[in-house]
Amino acid sequence: MKYTRLYIETLGCPKNFNDSEGIGGIWEKAGGTVVASPEEAEVVLVNTCGFINDAKVESIDAIFDMTRLPSKPKLVVSGCLTQRYGPQLAEEIPEIDYILGVNDYEKLPDIFESDVKMYRSDAPECFNEFSSRRLPDTHYSATLRVAEGCSNCCAYCVIPQIRGPYRSRPMENILEEAEYLAKAGVRELILIAQDLTEYGRDLYGKLCLPELLRKLCRIGGDDPEAGFRWIRLMYCYEDKITDELIEVMASEERICKYIDIPLQHVSDNVLEAMRRRSTSESIRTTIRKLREAIPDMHIRTTFITGFPGESEEDFEELADFAEETKFERLGVFAYSQEEGTPAGEMDCQIDEEVKKARADGIMRLQLDISREHNEEKVGRVLEVLVEGVDEEADDYTAYIGRSEYDAPEIDGTVIFRTPAGEKHEPGDFVSVLIEDAFDYDLAGTAVREKG
Repeated sequence: MKYTRLYIETLGCPKNFNDSEGIGGIWEKAGGTVVASPEEAEVVLVNTCGFINDAKVESIDAIFDMTRLPSKPKLVVSGCLTQRYGPQLAEEIPEIDYILGVNDYEKLPDIFESDVKMYRSDAPECFNEFSSRRLPDTHYSATLRVAEGCSNCCAYCVIPQIRGPYRSRPMENILEEAEYLAKAGVRELILIAQDLTEYGRDLYGKLCLPELLRKLCRIGGDDPEAGFRWIRLMYCYEDKITDELIEVMASEERICKYIDIPLQHVSDNVLEAMRRRSTSESIRTTIRKLREAIPDMHIRTTFITGFPGESEEDFEELADFAEETKFERLGVFAYSQEEGTPAGEMDCQIDEEVKKARADGIMRLQLDISREHNEEKVGRVLEVLVEGVDEEADDYTAYIGRSEYDAPEIDGTVIFRTPAGEKHEPGDFVSVLIEDAFDYDLAGTAVREKG
C-alpha cells in the first residue's frame, strides 16, 4: 500500500458509524492500520452526513478542520454528503484529494494509485454487508445493519436518492455476522436499517423481522453469557409493527423493552402531506397494543414541526398527543427544507422561527414528562450496562452506564456508585438501585454485580 495509516472521522447516525467500521475493516484487510488521531495519519477520511441542513454544516466544518492539519495527510471525503453533492464538493473544496460515494468504500485501498478523484456509483441491486469489519476497542455494544436504502419515499426525505431503494440482506448473511459479533464479546446488539420493520419483504415476499429476531435470540443457546444480553430495535415504522412482532418482543427476554418508532406527526393532514402510511388512528392503536402486551415498554419517537402547510391546529393536535401519550423518549426537529424533495418544492413553507418555536414548545412539555417517567423508577433495581467511570465524580467509585431503556448517544444515562474496592469494566452488567431522578438521567448505587 502507498499509505498505511488511516484516521476516520464519522458524523451522523449509527448507520454511518456502521459504515465506518466497515471502512476500517476494508483498510486493515488490505494491510493498513486505523489510527486514533488525525495527527498520526497519512490518510484522513471524513464520513459525512447530508440528511438535513444542520448535518451538512457540521460535515463541511469537519472537512475544513482536516484541511488545516499541519501534517497535510491525504484527505478523502465519503458518505451521504458526497453521494448527494460530490461534484460541488470537489469544485468548492479543492483541498479534498478523493471523494467516495456510499457504494464505493471497497475501492478505498486502491484509489491512491489512480488519477481518478471521484467514485460515486449507483446503488447495487443487492445489498451484501462488508466482507470485514473493524470493531472499536471497546465493543460491548455494536450495530447490525439488516438492510440498505429506503423505498418509503416520504416527501421530506432524501435518503432514497442517496442510498437507493430498499434492499434486505440475506438472513443467513446477517446471522453469520451476528455469530461473529457474539463471539467477539458484543453484549448489546442494535439492529438498524432505514426501515427495520420492512426487512425481508423484497427477498422473501413477507415481513421477516419477527423470524430474524427469534433466530438472533437463539445465538448462544441457553447460556446468557454466550449470546446477546440485549437486542435493541431502532427505526421501526408504525404501519409495519405487526401483532407477530409485538408477540416476539413480549416473549423473548433478550429483546429490550424499547422500540424506536419515528412517527414524525399525528395530524392526518400532515401525515398525508408527508406521504406517510400511518394515520392518527393507526398510531394510537399500535401504541396501545405495545403497552398492553409489554407493560414496561419504553417507546422512543421523533416529531417534525413546521412541515409545509402545518396549521396551528395541526401543531396543537401534535402537542396534545405528546402530552397525553407521554412518550418515554422523544426528540423533535424543526422541518429542514431540502432541495430535490417534494416537500422542498411546496409553496406553503413555514417561517424558520415558527418551526423552531413549535419544536421548542413540545420539548418543554417533554422535559416534565421525562422527569416524571424517571421519578417512577426511584426505588427500582435496574440492570445497567457499564460504559465507564464517571469522570465528573470526585472519586473513582462512580460509574456511568445505561439501562435497557436507553440507546447509546441519544438517550439518558445511569450514574451509580459502588461499594469501596468494587471495580467494573465497560461491558459489565450491574444491578443498580435507583435513588435519584433528573430530567433525563438517573442515579443510584450498585447492589449486585450481574455480569
